[in-house]
Amino acid sequence: MVKSKLEYIPQQPQKVVASDNNLLNQQKQDQHNWTIEDSENLYGIKGWGEPYFSINAAGHVMVSPQGSSRGSSLDLYELVKSLKQRNLGLPLLIRFSDILGDRMERLYACMNRAIARYNYQGTYQGVFPIKCNQHRHLVEALVKYGQPYQFGLEAGSKPELMIALATLEPNLNSHITTKEPLLICNGYKDREYIETALLAIRLGQKPIIVIEQLEELDLTLEISRQLDIKPLLGVRAKLASRGSGRWGSSTGDRAKFGLTIPQILSVFAELQQTDMLDCLQLLHFHIGSQISSITVIKEAIREASQIYVQLVKMGANLTYLDVGGGLAVDYDGSKTNFHASKNYNMQNYANDIVAQVKDACEQGKVRVPTLVSESGRAIAAHQSVLVFDVLGTNDISAEVPPAAAEDEPLVIRNFWETYQSIDSHNYQETYHDAIQFKQEAHSLFNLGYLSLAQRARAEGLYWACCQQIMQIINQLDYVPDELEDLNKIMASIYYANLSIFQSVPDSWAIEQLFPIMPIHRLQEKPTAKAILADLTCDSDGIIEQFINLKDVKDVLELHSLQNIPSEENSQPLKVHPYYLGMFLVGAYQEIMGNLHNLFGDTNVVHIQMSPTGYQIEYVVRGDTVNEVLSYVEYDGENLLEKIRLQTEIALEQNRITLEEAQRLLQNYERSLRSYTYLVKS
Repeated sequence: MVKSKLEYIPQQPQKVVASDNNLLNQQKQDQHNWTIEDSENLYGIKGWGEPYFSINAAGHVMVSPQGSSRGSSLDLYELVKSLKQRNLGLPLLIRFSDILGDRMERLYACMNRAIARYNYQGTYQGVFPIKCNQHRHLVEALVKYGQPYQFGLEAGSKPELMIALATLEPNLNSHITTKEPLLICNGYKDREYIETALLAIRLGQKPIIVIEQLEELDLTLEISRQLDIKPLLGVRAKLASRGSGRWGSSTGDRAKFGLTIPQILSVFAELQQTDMLDCLQLLHFHIGSQISSITVIKEAIREASQIYVQLVKMGANLTYLDVGGGLAVDYDGSKTNFHASKNYNMQNYANDIVAQVKDACEQGKVRVPTLVSESGRAIAAHQSVLVFDVLGTNDISAEVPPAAAEDEPLVIRNFWETYQSIDSHNYQETYHDAIQFKQEAHSLFNLGYLSLAQRARAEGLYWACCQQIMQIINQLDYVPDELEDLNKIMASIYYANLSIFQSVPDSWAIEQLFPIMPIHRLQEKPTAKAILADLTCDSDGIIEQFINLKDVKDVLELHSLQNIPSEENSQPLKVHPYYLGMFLVGAYQEIMGNLHNLFGDTNVVHIQMSPTGYQIEYVVRGDTVNEVLSYVEYDGENLLEKIRLQTEIALEQNRITLEEAQRLLQNYERSLRSYTYLVKS
């Protein structure tokens, strides 16, 4: 209800102070009662983090790279402090190599259990799609951990083929067997790509050239005859079964890659006519990344199994069925078919693949294939954690506004009365009043009836009203629709020392959700609700969607950057470093990052567990300013020389002192050598 007239109300500080004291006492009580279990529930770490991430008694995130049931663990907060002492600044990407090995081992164990359970007469071989993360140390670790399982690689381009050929260990025997790791050759292929893949057979590699366009078959057969090397061929099928989520269009008639059924039959006929049908050894399909529903996987496997059976019955020498990628990661821990989750586990996935293929082959009376999958996200996502610090905050003032004076404008006195009257019975009405008074104050200011100070006074009262109302609705089981956005409106902005465009581009591009939480202070109750803003000068450089079991939430609960002094201690508040971790970022993010505002690659460390703790396998220093400038065709020495010449002219004209000129040049030169991110003093 809008008031058109108001008598002066004397100041009533006792009421406000009492309310404020009650709130302070309640906050202290909440802090006292807060436990690490509360933090586990708040940030959902048991849902998305097990078995690798947990919280210890000190309120720090713990990492168990070999799983919580075996191996040793390390304190992530203490690790970050130790790395900073080694002059590795934040943001910092930490890769845990042992997690890669554990993910691979779990996938193989699940497939082998399913094979044993259903008495499947074939085997399983996995490959890692290099496109998921091409960085050398990671791919080399994958190959090392994959050797006991004949784990192979999938290349989707010529550069990735170069990586795979040089990284996979070739078979040095005189002939290829079934035991070599596979090299699945996908993507667009030119003569050089195909020729290189075929010649790799001479090295003892096992490349399978997957035909995804009809033109590739003719070119492959031509090069095969020229080199006198018999190719290993596969065909990628466009399934009618559709994927789900953001990558659902990877299948169907309009899919980017793959052959329709008539085109597959054309490939079959040409190979048959050229007496090379025995070269066709693999059927491949892909229904998209991050398949959140097991039903979609079942339908695709059912269709692909029938295609396999029919081709074998026609005389194809198929040995492998490649089910592609799609094995999802539960980013929000909800275990649902939400796009950031999945409603199945790895064992369900394996069981459904093995059972469906076996049933189709038994029904068709054909031999079962060796099963191949290209799980990239499910293997690589967990092993990387991005740790960054918070540089500062922008908060809505929580100060109690002074009482309205009798000579203040009517709109301000109305605002003050509204603020004074807020309670659990009228909070909706007073919220609408506050909005209208704010609009009225803006109109009066634009017409010249309010001063700048009076407009600031009105806005302060508006935020004070919102603060009071928010405290009420946070205690409610049901929040009225018109107040649902109040938490977001009142959210603090935490300025994060990172570039979203460089380190988590999917967060910006497709609103991918990643778990984000503090890596310390988890024995304390977080008192702020915030969104994250990165360092770039771009309005899209924010994160304002966060994982939540019930739904995506608009704010993240975080701790104050300041130590709250006791009532007896009136010393100034001291700001302490505050570290956040973004988890499950090991798939796609690093390679897809860009140089927005010339923020470059972050520092990277590879951690491997040892009998006595851990060791740092590799350190990859992040880009310096000089390096990112070179990416856009600038030469640092040339830039420095231009600045030197400018200082000489300024010195000659007495516009700068020699001391100032030297300081400028030293800063400029030091900046060229420095990390592109900020160092908090």
